[in-house]
Amino acid sequence: MIRSLLLAIALAGGTADARDAALPNASVPAMDLQRYSGEWHEIARLPMFFQRNCVANITATYTLRADGLVGVRNACDDKDGGRMLSEGTARPVAGHPGRLQVRFAPDWLAWAPMAWADYWVVDLDPDYRWAVVGGPSRKYLWILSRTPSMDRARYDGIRARAARRGYPVDELVLPRGTLD
Repeated sequence: MIRSLLLAIALAGGTADARDAALPNASVPAMDLQRYSGEWHEIARLPMFFQRNCVANITATYTLRADGLVGVRNACDDKDGGRMLSEGTARPVAGHPGRLQVRFAPDWLAWAPMAWADYWVVDLDPDYRWAVVGGPSRKYLWILSRTPSMDRARYDGIRARAARRGYPVDELVLPRGTLD
């Protein structure tokens, strides 16, 4: 049985490589929200309707609030040279330190389940220099950095891990000036 399996692998073109093995699409098991708060720069994203006009200087700023929620402020330069802003709220998901739910709808709609979107940190640098945000559907993905640009080799490694999680990384959009 083992010989047959090894022969089949050899005939298929080689041995399986750990770098190609699938990764679970799950949030990180530990995340310090205090360390995560602050400003992040978007390095790449999957296309999103609400970001269709964002072309450069895309940031997300997270601020811890006294009520246990997180203030969210997204900003970007648009294709006409203006600055776009969007403010929202995030709430931690109990039992899942790497998960938040985010809402950009008005406060009076906070009761509606469809007003909240999943926000999973699926990959995170131990020093909180970069993060990857996705969700259970794999329909959205953001690669974030504490700095406005990222080294190409680091980006390529992050992108490869996102692909192993099942994200369609060939569709990633890179705003102007994000890769060194």
